[in-house]
Order: sequence, then C-alpha cells, then structure tokens
Amino acid sequence: MNQATIVVAIHIVVEVIVIVRVVLRPHREPASRIAWIVVVATLPLLGALAYMLFGEVNIGRRRIARMHRVTESLPPFASTASEHEDRLEADVSLKHEHLSRVGAPISQFNYVGGDTTTLLPDSSPSAAGGHEDRLEADPPLRYEHLFRVGASISGFNYVGGNTAALLPDSNSTIDAMVSDIDDARDHVHLHFYIWLADTSGCKIIEALKRAAARGVKCRAMVDGLGSRLMVKSDHWKQMRNAGVQVAVALSIGNPLLRPFVGRIDLRNHRKLVIIDGQITYCGSQNCADPEFRVKPKYAPWVDATIRFEGPIARQNQHLFVSDWMSYVDEDIVELLRTPVRTSQEGILAQAIGTGPTVRYSAMPEVFESLMHTARSELVITTPYYVPNESMQNALCATAFRGVSTTIILPARNDSWIVAAASRSYYAELLGAGVRIYEYVGGLLHTKSLTLDGEVTMIGSANMDRRSFELNYENSILFCDAELTGAVRQRQQAYIDGSNVITSDIVSNWSTTRRLWNNTIAMLGPVL
Repeated sequence: MNQATIVVAIHIVVEVIVIVRVVLRPHREPASRIAWIVVVATLPLLGALAYMLFGEVNIGRRRIARMHRVTESLPPFASTASEHEDRLEADVSLKHEHLSRVGAPISQFNYVGGDTTTLLPDSSPSAAGGHEDRLEADPPLRYEHLFRVGASISGFNYVGGNTAALLPDSNSTIDAMVSDIDDARDHVHLHFYIWLADTSGCKIIEALKRAAARGVKCRAMVDGLGSRLMVKSDHWKQMRNAGVQVAVALSIGNPLLRPFVGRIDLRNHRKLVIIDGQITYCGSQNCADPEFRVKPKYAPWVDATIRFEGPIARQNQHLFVSDWMSYVDEDIVELLRTPVRTSQEGILAQAIGTGPTVRYSAMPEVFESLMHTARSELVITTPYYVPNESMQNALCATAFRGVSTTIILPARNDSWIVAAASRSYYAELLGAGVRIYEYVGGLLHTKSLTLDGEVTMIGSANMDRRSFELNYENSILFCDAELTGAVRQRQQAYIDGSNVITSDIVSNWSTTRRLWNNTIAMLGPVL
C-alpha cells in the first residue's frame, strides 16, 4: 500500500467518523445535519476541522459542570402563581377561535355557528358576527400559557407589583443608570456584552467608582469577546483598584488553544443591570454611545431599554448571580434569600434567560408561542432575522390568520451575511401578508415584540440562530396595556422612519442578488 493510498484511506476514515458524529449529535435539525454532512464530504479535512471547531454547541465540560453546580445551589424563586389563578381563566371558546382564521386564507371559508353543513365565504358579513365584542372584552391574562413557557425555561413564574418606564433614548438610559448607581445603598450588578470606553461607558465607570468609594458592593461582568477592548484598557484596572469587582465571562484566552476547551464563538450576550435588588434594566442597549465608534458607518445604534422596579429585579438578580458564580469564586447566594414582596397590582412580568446550557430551542419556543398567540396585531423589531423553519412558518401562519403582522429590520446591517440571509425570507413573508419595513435612521438594534396591544417581550435576544443556540440571552415578558402601548409607539416611530418593502421590490431583484441571498440562507445551519 503506497503513501497516497494511506492518505486517502485516513481521509475517508476521518470523514466517516465526523459524519457519524454529525448524525448522532442530539438536538440538531435535519437541515443542519445535511448542511454539515455536505461541508464535511466536499471539503477534504477542512470540513471535518470546521465541524469540530464550530459544528457543536460546547462551552467545555468543566464550565458546564461548574454552571450546573451553581444553578443547583441557587434557591428557587418563590412562585406567586396561586395569587393570580382566578384572573388567568379565559373563555375556552375564544382560546380556540383563532384556529378557524387559519383555514380562511386557504379555502376562503370562514367559521360559522349553528348549521354545521353551511360554509360561508370569507367576505360574508355574518361569518365573524357575534364574536367581535367578546374578543375585545377578553381579559389580558388569557396569555397565562405564555408565562408557563417562560417558567419552564428559567424556573421563574410571573410576578406582579412592578412599575416600569420605557426610556426615551440611549443617552437617557445611561443617565438613568448613572443616577440609580449614585443612589445605590447596598450593591450594583452590571453585565454587558459590549462595554466601550466612550462617553457612555466612562460615565458608568465613574459612577461605579463613586459607589464603591462609599461602600456599595459593585460587581461588573462583561463578555470576553464583545468587551475585549475594555478588559485590555486602563479603565478596567482602575475600576478594580477603586474597589469594583470585575469579571470576564467566556474569556478567549489563547485563540489557538481555546477551541479545545469549547467553541470560541459561544458568547454571553446578556445586558443586565440590578441595583439594590429592587431596580433592573432590560433591553437591547450595550454600555456604549449610540454613535458606536467601533462601527461608525452604521451609526447610530437605535436601542430600546425599560427600567423596572419591583420583584422582577430579583429574577434578573438570579441570572446575574448564576453568571457571576460560574466565573468568580464568590458565594453571593444570600442576595437571593431575602423576602420578595409581590402584589396583584402593577405590571405582571417574567424574566427569561436562555443559553447553550439551557434547554435546546428555548428561545425559538418563546418567540413562536408569542406568534401563535396573537389575535389582532403582532409587531416585531429585530436587527437580525435568520429564523429556523418552524419560526418562519409561525410568522407566516400569524399573517394567514388575519393578524396584522409587521416586522421591522435595519436597511443597513453591520453583518452582510445576516442581511443577505434575512432578505431570502422576504418573498415568503410578503406572500403570507406580513408587512416588512427597513429602518433607515441608523442600525435598528431594538429587539422587541408586541402583540394585541397588551403583551410585550423585550431584551437581548435576536431572531437568529446565534441567539437561539449559541448566545446567553435575557428578556422580560410582561403583560400591561399602558407599557405595551409605549413600546408600540416606539415601534411606530421606527415604521415612520422606514422604507416599505413590497412584493414588487423583491420580485425585481436581480437573479444574481436572489442567488446570493438564498445561498447565504442555505448555509444558515452551518453559519
């Protein structure tokens, strides 16, 4: 057997082993398996190497073991569901009314009562008669099942007794955070994916130094990749010297050795601020100026953040404590043992934390549950739309049911790969009746979803595969008409500053452009 034959034989054995691993790997969509098999089979050795580096969601066995130990050591969040059970009963017939709307766009027949053998066309005025008033009167807490999905992920039930306000803009958000840090009496906890040493970033740094100087316990954590410039800067050292405890999540270390202890592109994308266990912030904003000087040509970054006060802060505290103790040898579990006051008044809210060590497909389940729940209106803003098949189908089905369905994306995206992949889905969405807008006033970075003027989800999670499988994310789901109205107004401002994307525009794209978009989207399960 000559040397060439030996090399070919080794290559075939390696490919077979990797392909078997691809097939046996749990929690992988068929499309993803097929895509990786093609890559492994068509790229000699490089395909196998690519799969070993990027094909599996693995942050390293030691990290996983430590995270599990930390999670198991945390006390459970006190459930207050029993306080609300009576308010969560919904009319059964109205829960299922939406099923008939799905059939109407397909066969052009709407639902009717009485005579079961008579079918009325969609245009019949009697088709929906008798139900509209009842639909309008349906209580907001008919969304109880949405909170059950969230509770199954993070273990947090919904809590009442919260107050909240949508902050006007990014600069106002930083100023509000600084003010709350200056008023802190016990502790300040911060966690950002990106923290830059710009005007906003330095405001937070100085506020932390002032708080630490007066005896407030300050803990600040950042992602090792997103905030690498901050970690390497003098500001990081100055905070540590001033008494601020600092930590890095998922540090890169040696880039050549890092892949052997877990995927290098698994990131902690969370944005958490908790002050004295009573105040928390949730939204899309990093600790940086809207001018976002590391990518100035896409500026301004357009974000939305909500400031909450109340029991919901404790749930975000749980997420922060679990992250902190996973990387720092400090036991701060006692912060989770103090009593939590809840109330049936105020805003009903729930924190949802997802990530590669949390249940697979948790984030898509939440998004899709919200889509399937919408009855009159669904509005989504996201900078990155690269859905899996079930999410794309859920969004189309929402529009087919007659729900006014809108998605707003940035006209210019900082990721040309994501931009191309997103646009490959436009034709199908438009065909289903989804309205598509592309915001032109900067990079729309807000991750928000409102439905029926009553429910909102806001946070760090994008509607792409990275947020679904690779990133640690945090969101807050809440039910409140007034606050949802404020978010909806912000979404409308985005719509007013956007270009409408029509079927004619998409159909007039060149063959080359459509080929490019579809090719990139096809590689989505790999990328």
